[in-house]
Amino acid sequence: MTARSRILVVDDELNIREALVTLLGKKQYEVHGAGTAEEALQELEAATADLILTDLKMPGMGGMDFLRRLKEKWPDIEVLVMTAFGSIETAVEAMRCGAYDYITKPIDRERLAAVTEKALERHALARENKQLKDRLETRTRFDQMVGASEPMQRIYSLVEMVSDSDVTVLLTGESGTGKELVARAIHHKGHRANGPFVTLNCGALPENLFESELFGYEKGAFTGAAANKMGRFELADGGTLLLDEVGELSLKSQVDFLRVLETKEFRRLGGTKIVQVDARIVAATNRNLEAAVKEGHFREDLYYRLNVVPLHLPPLRERGDDIPLLADRFMAKFSTQHHRQPKEISGQAMRLLRLYAWPGNIRQLRNLIERLVVTVKDAVIEPAHLPEEVQASREDARTMVVSLGSPLKEIEREAIRRTLVEVTNHREKAAKLLGISLRALQYKIKEYGIRE
Repeated sequence: MTARSRILVVDDELNIREALVTLLGKKQYEVHGAGTAEEALQELEAATADLILTDLKMPGMGGMDFLRRLKEKWPDIEVLVMTAFGSIETAVEAMRCGAYDYITKPIDRERLAAVTEKALERHALARENKQLKDRLETRTRFDQMVGASEPMQRIYSLVEMVSDSDVTVLLTGESGTGKELVARAIHHKGHRANGPFVTLNCGALPENLFESELFGYEKGAFTGAAANKMGRFELADGGTLLLDEVGELSLKSQVDFLRVLETKEFRRLGGTKIVQVDARIVAATNRNLEAAVKEGHFREDLYYRLNVVPLHLPPLRERGDDIPLLADRFMAKFSTQHHRQPKEISGQAMRLLRLYAWPGNIRQLRNLIERLVVTVKDAVIEPAHLPEEVQASREDARTMVVSLGSPLKEIEREAIRRTLVEVTNHREKAAKLLGISLRALQYKIKEYGIRE
């Protein structure tokens, strides 16, 4: 195990306690001692442990009562009990109460080393499983967002950081990556959650309608304006306004919006009264706004006002670990919606789904799963049920699309992940294909948190 594994030895006999602390300390563990159960409980309140090695017969609180207290308050800590050879029945009872194993006195050094290592391995495995479970639970922490991959963990962290502020956020990413879901998560997790969440699709509006949609209008402002109408900005007062496809705004509309963004006040079309609004702005685009600025298609001053906190959503092809989670989510959703029995996706079919490039991202995967739910009669979805372009991903498995400017770490992680998928997680074959040692590959898998 690692040097960070922490062991607490509890024994009222000073010589035995010190000998065990010294012996286990030589194994590169962090080892501490306590003379009584009461002292050990105080020690644990200050700093928990991975493993406790305790005698069963001690003055004051006995070993069995100590074990019960431990399992009530710190159920994840592994416990080894020490007992005299003639008291094995008591040790067996301790195991029924949650102890991992027992060691008889006088203590055999080799058995102690072996049992200690196994107990710490079990503790580490339980901790990793809990961490994985916690990561999977994040699928429902942020509204409808689904994903436990490293890129999504970064998204979740940024959402947590910005949600309770009013800072302007610029969401970027390809179409279908879930930018509106992230905007909703920012809104619902922040202090404006009880306020309105209003969206305005800038790409769907001609220039002459943008002003009236954003600011509203007064009765008689133009032909057909039969009554006063509040604009999206005013409707979002006290909440959040999402400007979707903000990169499609005309230069004139950009000027109009920049002025309001700076002052938070405006006049309705045809009106004279100044309206003040307290709305948080989140903008989203699939365009490269920095390039649009250089080309003269987007105002530089507006770009910097929007780009206070940039948040880029990765394409689905860079989130291969999330595809099974997303597929399961959509399968359950559409099976219920269309009154079908949920279908299983075979291992080979899932492998193809993970290898496919998904140009339409999550939206494309969602539509495909809905189609399969409705059209496939079999209980198991096989490769033959998938569209030809997805089946062809078998032939493209050794090709990886890399976005210009992608961090080298992400490129390496994706190369390893795709190679493991291609060789069905055979690590030796993957290491050979990648040109690295098996040990190096195992280190990278752990470093990048790649799930097999």
